[in-house]
Amino acid sequence: MPGNVAFTMEQPNAKQKEFLLSEKKFVAYGGARGGGKSWAARRKAELLAFNYRGIRILLVRHTYGEVYKNHVLPMLEDLAPFIRAGAVDYAKAENAFRFAGGSRIECGYLESDKDLLRYQGIEYDVIFVDEATQVTEYQYQTLLASLRGANRFPKRVYLTCNPGGVGHAWVKRLFVDKVYRPGEKPEEYEFIRATVYDNPALMEKDPDYVARLEQLPPGKREAWLEGNWDVFEGQYFPEFTVGIHTCPPFIIPQHWRRYFAMDYGLDMFAGYWAALDEKGDCWIYREVYQPNLRMSEAAELARRKTGAEMLDGCFAPPDMWNRRQDTGFTVADAFAGQGIYLIRASNDRVTGWLELKEWMKIREDGTPRMRIFESCKNLIGSLPMLIHSQKDPSDVDTEPHEFTHGPDAIRYLLAGRPAPADPPRQEEEWEERDEYRDTLSFLEFGR
Repeated sequence: MPGNVAFTMEQPNAKQKEFLLSEKKFVAYGGARGGGKSWAARRKAELLAFNYRGIRILLVRHTYGEVYKNHVLPMLEDLAPFIRAGAVDYAKAENAFRFAGGSRIECGYLESDKDLLRYQGIEYDVIFVDEATQVTEYQYQTLLASLRGANRFPKRVYLTCNPGGVGHAWVKRLFVDKVYRPGEKPEEYEFIRATVYDNPALMEKDPDYVARLEQLPPGKREAWLEGNWDVFEGQYFPEFTVGIHTCPPFIIPQHWRRYFAMDYGLDMFAGYWAALDEKGDCWIYREVYQPNLRMSEAAELARRKTGAEMLDGCFAPPDMWNRRQDTGFTVADAFAGQGIYLIRASNDRVTGWLELKEWMKIREDGTPRMRIFESCKNLIGSLPMLIHSQKDPSDVDTEPHEFTHGPDAIRYLLAGRPAPADPPRQEEEWEERDEYRDTLSFLEFGR
């Protein structure tokens, strides 16, 4: 250290120490409120800047105000002795700390996709994303393109996170569920789970903090206090519960009314088949979820999946009647060519989502009006991931976009006002009884 100035810091708790010592390429820390995440990220960035002369570090949060309050101001205090000694300089215009050895910590933000242009073409050796669940997967992946450089420095990514937010799904996939895509190496990822109970310094300074978390409503309490990634703040359908809103597949009775609903785009064709029983309960029993299909291919696939079933209605959003400039045909034309005649459903988003909430509501007998076959895995996986829009809390956010296709299709189904099944005709019941009696007679004769 220059002159007689020495870098000192508070003693980290056990989980913070684990994070500071981790050498994995991708490390996520936290998972609940009060785990000391921002302190750990800031201190690790400072340690790296001192230990690796010339290293380039980026530390980002969602907004400029957040990164300034949570990192710039504390680092000005942390590094004050070095700033006075001339060993560290804070460049306000760049929002960056420049170290005498050539190291640099740049503090940035990612409030929207256009903010990515700030980092385009710039090389960073280490990237910190504080509160990563406030960042979309597209923003995160684009940011990773800046993690490069022909030097000896380690290339690392450090995340802090809580359940909830627009980035909940991708953070949960990588670090909680550990579901990896091609090119993602499991051995490079580590999740260090920390809650307020792992932060004795906070509990000592603010003993009422835990009590406040314990008094929160159930959903927030489970996410903020316990770090439950299945229930989180901002979740649009917290009532959705596997085992209550889902069921094992069974043979749909012949007399139930059957419907088809869809959401189509080149990025994803999401189609669902639903049946309504005599009580008006809805059973989602088949799913198609496939990207990169031309409209003719999507129509052919829907026809094959429908088979010989007689459908009482096929619902789709209004844009399926928009004519394509290249062909002059509409998606509705393509489906009509396969014998699937689409009915234009309302695209009133707020009304549709609130209607879906009503169908999910648990009745006095403990059952909802809508249940989904366990074979419809994409729909089951998507519904819990939808979050409230920040612009209109009554609406669903359009991000993460990959989880909106299936629920949109179900929204169109309900907007089409599907009708309950009629009770089975009496003569059909007698036919079934006669067939049953003939079978018994045959068995008796065989004896």
